Formats: sequence, C-alpha cells, structure tokens
Amino acid sequence: MQIEVYDMQATRSEISITLEAVCDSFSSLLWDIEYYQCGQFEIFIAANPRNLAIFQIGKIIGRDDDKTHFGIIESVSLETNTENGDYLTVTGRFLMSLLSRRIIYPTLSFTSKTSYGEIVQKAVQQNCMMNGSRLIPGLKIGSVSGTCWEQTVRLQVSYDNLMEWIYKICELTGGTANIRLQETTTDSGQYCMIFELSEGTDRSILQEENPHMIFSDSYNNLLNFDYSADCSEHTNTAYILGCGEGENRKRMIFFDGKEPEGLERREIYVDAKDIQQETQENDETIIISDEEYLGLLQEKGAENLVPITETSESTIAVDNRQYQYNKDYFLGDYVTVEHKRFGLSQPKIQLIGMVESFDQNGRGLTPTFKI
Repeated sequence: MQIEVYDMQATRSEISITLEAVCDSFSSLLWDIEYYQCGQFEIFIAANPRNLAIFQIGKIIGRDDDKTHFGIIESVSLETNTENGDYLTVTGRFLMSLLSRRIIYPTLSFTSKTSYGEIVQKAVQQNCMMNGSRLIPGLKIGSVSGTCWEQTVRLQVSYDNLMEWIYKICELTGGTANIRLQETTTDSGQYCMIFELSEGTDRSILQEENPHMIFSDSYNNLLNFDYSADCSEHTNTAYILGCGEGENRKRMIFFDGKEPEGLERREIYVDAKDIQQETQENDETIIISDEEYLGLLQEKGAENLVPITETSESTIAVDNRQYQYNKDYFLGDYVTVEHKRFGLSQPKIQLIGMVESFDQNGRGLTPTFKI
C-alpha cells in the first residue's frame, strides 16, 4: 500500500488537482473512515526537507488501494529528537470536510414532498456550486444510489453548518455522503471532486438476498470486543414550537409510531422559530399552508429525537480468509456480531466506522458497529 499526495491549486472558479508524489516509506498510518460523520487520517513519517515540502497543509492525501476516500491535510507537526530521530505528524479529515466551510444560506425550503437525495444535492448546489465567492471550485454532483434516498419529506432549513446538516440527514435516512477524486479524462492527470450519496447493504442473517457476514468469537474472526448500551440521552417525544408569539405560536407533538407513555416517554423541546410560514422560492413569495407547515415542524422534531445508542467496537482478524474488508463487506453494511461466551447476539448491526492501521506490526482493522 502506498500513500499518494495530490497538489491542489484553486482559482476563484477553477481547480487543478495533480498527483505530486507517491510514498511507500512511513512509520504508521491511521485511516479512519466513518459512515455518519467525516472521517480522518494520521500519518507518522520521518522528517526531512523533501517530506516537509511534500506534506503541506492543503494537499490531498490518497491511497493507491482506495479510490473512494481522499483526505485533505489540515495540520503538520514537526518533532526533532536527537535520540529517536526527526518525525512529521500529518493529520486531516476527508474531503467532505470542505462542506464544513459553508453554512446553509439563504433558507432552503421544500413545501411539497421531495426526496432526501434531491434535497441534499440542492443544498450542495446552492451553497457550494453557484458562481461567486461561495463557490468550491472543482466540486461536481455525482450519483445517488440506495432506496433510502428516495424517501420524501417537506423540509425547511437555514444557517446550519452544511456538512453537519448533511450527516444529520444521513442518520435519518440510513445513507451516507462522500466526496472522491475522479480524473476529468483518462490518463490526463487532472482530477475533479465528485459528491455522491449511497447506502450500505444488508448482509446480516435476517435476510437471504446476500451472503451472510457473521463476526463471532466462535468463528475466530472476532478478537477484542467492547459493548455498550446507553439511554441517558434518549428522547422519543418532541414538542415543536414554530413561528408566532406566545399562545399563537404554531406547535405540534411528534413521536415515531405508537405514542410513548409512562416511564417509556422521554420528552424534548424543539425551538423551530426559524421555520417560517412565508418563504421565498425562485424569487417568488410563497405562503405555506398550515398543513404543509406542520409537516415542516414534524421533520424538525424527527431530526432532534435521540435513539437509544447500542454500540460495539472490536478488533477483527485481518488475515481471515472467510471475509475480506472492501471485498466481501463494506462500510455501512449491516452484518451479524455475536459473542457466544457472554451470550450476546446482535443479528443486524451496522458497520459505521473502520479504522485501518499500518505500522511495523502490519495492518490492523478496528470496526465500530451500531444498531
């Protein structure tokens, strides 16, 4: 596996991305890919004038065996030591972090039911791809795959951080968002950035369409295993108050499914005063009906509910011939995790994070699963 370093030169409206260097000699690499948030990386490498010139803030980092995830250097630290040698620590986040440089402005409003995929693409186009000072050069809209993005909703949002809001929508739908590099033409050495939406695959024992992926201590493919369940932040009933003053404020109560009662009911207040009944669409003033407005409040309430979190972090066998990461299963997939010695069984749990580590001991895989 080799590290690739791309030089990115941006003008106000265009971008030039070229492969500058390939590095196969480093002390360690952490490649932390996340499904519902922006992933990150860390490179620990010997410090010398050449490496210091190559690994600079703003350069793009890739791997020759991963054409889906690319990072951007955000921090470079030099440490000199007469005994242990001189080292660079290079860190950053993946290209989705570029969207954290924008907020949603002006108000993004969909008064008729629209698919989540179309809504998210519109948000990126409106805040990153319009001519002017807010343009992120080289960014293009790519494909949408997965039925989760076909769900429809009424929605109004403004001033939220764009990247954080997109990942919030990802958690609602069960999908994910990513930005990757793609050559503009074959063998040109010039690249653009493609924003894509996708969905994981169900490979658990609860379905029969795909081969089952089972991680278990009894199969010798589950090594270290940490499990936690936490309901301290759990909420299931939202009281949403919208525009207006005092008793005249628009309001509704939202819960998913049967209304929770007694000890099962956990309430939260959601201030949705930023959702207006009078909005602008295509330079035209539109008055939203009460029914449509309550639909917007309902969506706001759904975004703010907090489910019970049940997670497990494990170390799995890298050289296991039964299942290979990024060949038999991928980030976002639903799998089955069992620890028979403790009687724990999670028949359908999602792989939401994978940390790949490379050092003198070889390659390691540390996945994070979440129901």
